[in-house]
Amino acid sequence: MIDGEFQEVVRFLEETPERIRRLTVDLTSENLKWKPSVNEFSVLEQICHLRDLEREGYNARIRKLLTEEQPTLPDFDGSRIASERDYNSQDFEAAFQEFALERKENVRVMKALSSDQLNRSGVLEGVGAITLERLCQLMREHDQSHREELSDLRELICKK
Repeated sequence: MIDGEFQEVVRFLEETPERIRRLTVDLTSENLKWKPSVNEFSVLEQICHLRDLEREGYNARIRKLLTEEQPTLPDFDGSRIASERDYNSQDFEAAFQEFALERKENVRVMKALSSDQLNRSGVLEGVGAITLERLCQLMREHDQSHREELSDLRELICKK
């Protein structure tokens, strides 16, 4: 059985799509694309970033840690990818639904992990040695950061 601390990490990750939905539910298309500055993500760009990182970063890393011995896990350059994929021109609802679906699958996998699987390790570019459990903790930290950024962004949007 997985310990309570890890269960809390999984619960937090599982709740993120609903938290994001509540923060964005009544925002207009214009609001979703609004950027506080040229160097900051809009709400839409944040959602696209979360979607792509969930699928191409976390999902791929989890799979590699579970199936390969000491894999190298590639970095995910979110800023470069956002620019290349022109996130602010994408469809918000489609991006959100894809993120929620990818997250649901990752949570399903996490809920089934054994202690031995959580201890599987590899090397994350830019970070170093990492276990699957630590990767999940990093996911939680990343989610927390984006939840806060989205909350702050919503506040700014509502004030303008």
